[in-house]
This record gives sequence, structure tokens and C-alpha cells, in this order.
Amino acid sequence: MAPLLELRAVACVRGGRTLFTGLDCAVAAGQLLRVQGANGAGKTSLLRMLCGLLPPAQGRILWRGESIADLAEDFGRELVYLGHAAALKDDLNATENLLIACQLGGLAVAPAAARAALQHAGLSGRDRVPARQLSQGQRRRVALARLALAAAAPLWVLDEPFNALDTAAAAWLGGLVTQQLGRGGVVVLTSHQPLALDGLAGQVELLL
Repeated sequence: MAPLLELRAVACVRGGRTLFTGLDCAVAAGQLLRVQGANGAGKTSLLRMLCGLLPPAQGRILWRGESIADLAEDFGRELVYLGHAAALKDDLNATENLLIACQLGGLAVAPAAARAALQHAGLSGRDRVPARQLSQGQRRRVALARLALAAAAPLWVLDEPFNALDTAAAAWLGGLVTQQLGRGGVVVLTSHQPLALDGLAGQVELLL
């Protein structure tokens, strides 16, 4: 089976320092790519490269056999990227923040669908609460609720998505990831902690 996502001899240089070089990897439909490495190894930089936000110092990144640099906006419409920070606007409530995040990602979502996603994320009754009043874990769940609305995006790139989540929220997120893989999508994530997904068949690991 031809891979959906490929890294070919990818290198990263930041601030004059080489973080990694010669990375090769191939990820097929339905596979999870877990990126691991010490702090400062370049995990976040690699995720930004995979989203087309940062060009590699060397090498190429391919999606469906084509360079993501050439695909440009067409590639952007096929992915969801969630950084390690929740990036919510404190003056807006949870529903408003989720709707804006979806809109910026090119996804049209009705308010009712956003509220349902927040409810599934364990935020029932908190959908109209200003973000400044939410706990760190609740803020994280607001950001991650976007994944419940992103079934059509075949590529998910997630930076430390399990941070600040309690057991129930981690199980919910694990279920979303498993569903995404089950429909033939690709999930790329970083994590410093053991995951319920660690035993997943066909998982690809990349150590920086």
C-alpha cells in the first residue's frame, strides 16, 4: 500500500543548530505516527514542518506522493493541526472559541454541532462559560473538541494532545484517535507519557 505521508531525508536547523537530519519515514492510511525525543530535540519543529508551516532545511515531505510545498492550500484543507497550547480567547466562551477555530481551519460548523462536540468532550454545562474561567484541562478539551468535528480531514497533527487531561478525557481523546485511524486517516502526535494507544497495531515510531 502506498504511504499517505512520507519524510525523505528531512533535516531541521534552528538558530544555527542542527536538531535532526536524514529523517526517513513512511506512514500508510490508518497508521499512527508517534514522535518521541527529549526536550529541545525538535519535535514541535517537525510537526510544524509536517503542516507546511516550517520548511525543512533539507529533504522533502510528501502527501499522497506529492510535495506538500507544491500542494500548498490543497494540503492545508486536508489536515488539522493542534499545538501544545490551547490558544483560546479568554473573553469568548467555549462554544465561540470552538466555532472560531473551526472557521479558521476552513470548516463550517453549526453552533449546535459545536455544543454537542463540547458535551462529548465532558464540558456539558460549560459551553457558555468564558474561557478565562475554565481550568487548564477544560481549556485543553475545548481545543481538542475540534477533532470531533474533523472526521473529513485525513491528517491530524497533534502536539502533546494528552497533556492536562484526566483519565476520562484521555479515554475520550483516545477514542477519537482510534476512530480516525479506523476510517483510514493518519494521526501524528507527540507525547511524553504512556498512552492507551501504545499497543495499537501498525504504529510507527520516530525517535529524534
